Parts: sequence; C-alpha cells; structure tokens
Amino acid sequence: MNGPAAEESKRWQEICGLDEIPEQAGIGARLGRKPIALFRFGKSVYALDDQEPGSGANVLSRGILGDAAGEPVVISPLYKQRIRLRDGCQVDNGEPAVRAWPVKIENGKVWVGNDALLVRAEAS
Repeated sequence: MNGPAAEESKRWQEICGLDEIPEQAGIGARLGRKPIALFRFGKSVYALDDQEPGSGANVLSRGILGDAAGEPVVISPLYKQRIRLRDGCQVDNGEPAVRAWPVKIENGKVWVGNDALLVRAEAS
C-alpha cells in the first residue's frame, strides 16, 4: 500500500476491543513501546500516558474516574491529582500533566493515534 492510505495507516495502532475496557474504568496498554492508559467514560474512550505525574509510576490506568463540573477526569491513584481525560491537563490549574492521544473506534476496535494530541483552543 502506497500513498495517503499508507500514511494514514501508520498514524493509528489497533490497541484492543472496546469490550476489553470496563465501563467507567481504565486499563493499561502499549502504543508501540509507550505505556498508555485507556479510559471508558460513558460512550467515549480516552487515551493518556499511563505515567502518573507525581510519582513517575505507570499507574494512571488504575485511577478513579469521575467528573469535575461535568468534565470527565481521572484521579491519580498515588498523588490524587485530577486530570482531564480530553487533554491530559490538571483540573486545578489547567497545566499539562500527561500527554493525551487521539482515539477512534471502528468495528468494535479501539485505535490510538501515534501522534500526541496537541492541546489547542477550539470554539465550541
């Protein structure tokens, strides 16, 4: 395969089946060699680096899911930081905490883009 289709296929990696991620929970996975955390919140799936900012341990996937003012968040298991699932930023100060990765679901499979999601202001 050559051309745009080949380039597009390099940008995404199939990680797991959607049914492998429990609802309202996270799992650890790998994007290439990079540990990531996948979270299923409602009908959405989010991907963040699995490394907890406070400790450096790959445990963010074990965090507790919740929401802060309607925003889906994960609470880190060791230092209890609240991190937004959509962009990996801390709820308290808006500073980046971990990388967020683009996710798509196709035919019951979860795919993660291998380029870190750039945080940008978007009109809603």
